[in-house]
Amino acid sequence: MKPTLVILAAGMGSRYGGLKQLDEVGPNGEAIIDYSLYDAIRAGFGKVVFIIRRDFEEAFKKQFDAKLQGKIEVEYVFQELTDIPEGFSIPEGREKPWGTGHAIRAARNVAKTSFAAINADDFYGYEAYETMADFLSNEAAADYYSMVGYRLDNTLSDNGSVSRGLCITDDNQNLTDIDELTKITKEDSGIFYEKNGSKESLEGNETVSMNFWGFHPSLFKYLEEGFTQFLKAEGSELKSEFFIPMYVDELIKTGKTKVKVLTSDASWFGVTYKEDKPDVISKINSLTLTGKYPGNLW
Repeated sequence: MKPTLVILAAGMGSRYGGLKQLDEVGPNGEAIIDYSLYDAIRAGFGKVVFIIRRDFEEAFKKQFDAKLQGKIEVEYVFQELTDIPEGFSIPEGREKPWGTGHAIRAARNVAKTSFAAINADDFYGYEAYETMADFLSNEAAADYYSMVGYRLDNTLSDNGSVSRGLCITDDNQNLTDIDELTKITKEDSGIFYEKNGSKESLEGNETVSMNFWGFHPSLFKYLEEGFTQFLKAEGSELKSEFFIPMYVDELIKTGKTKVKVLTSDASWFGVTYKEDKPDVISKINSLTLTGKYPGNLW
């Protein structure tokens, strides 16, 4: 069976403002999601699941239903604050859902094949989808997942700091650890991040996760267990989040699964800040001019 693409599109982008998931960056008004879908379809994905907020539904259906008809199966599911296991309640004053692990969990009834999970507002590159589709079709198993790794220096913003998951692997390219680095900045003198209040340097060739994951449906059983434990420990906090990288790290440490780090020649770029948008438009124009993408995707 063809793999499924799960797109995490429920967030608003607090640093960016507005519905950046549908922001126009292509020569004919395409959003970054359009390029993700185009690449996924030609890489062999057979279904897309949009994880959205319920109030995004009309905008997403207007944007995608007609253009995707006959090309890929489409499902919409909602990440909602109230979607929690029995026996738990929502703390008074909590407004946002519970993070990326909770978002992927929302696809539990519709993602039936091995699947990739991506951010809606990141451009991952065709080669990454091709590599992931091959893994999902031929290697993914109940105890064997994957992620696409990117060079750190290709994932930074000129317009502010970013956070990245630094990937540590064994000799077989299996993930052994994810070190979450925060406040990474690109400066004239190098690349730096903050650790315990001090400034530490990075080389730039480190492999980082950009949240392009490859999973077997067995993940949903683990997510239910993990989310339940999370709610017991942190469910009363108003801003706690159940992050997928941290939970995958836990699955690795407890021996429940291995995660292969896939590498490719793909280029990553994204819109973290509004000021990043002109650079993204320029890069997509360049890819169009060199023939990597048609001027009008659909």
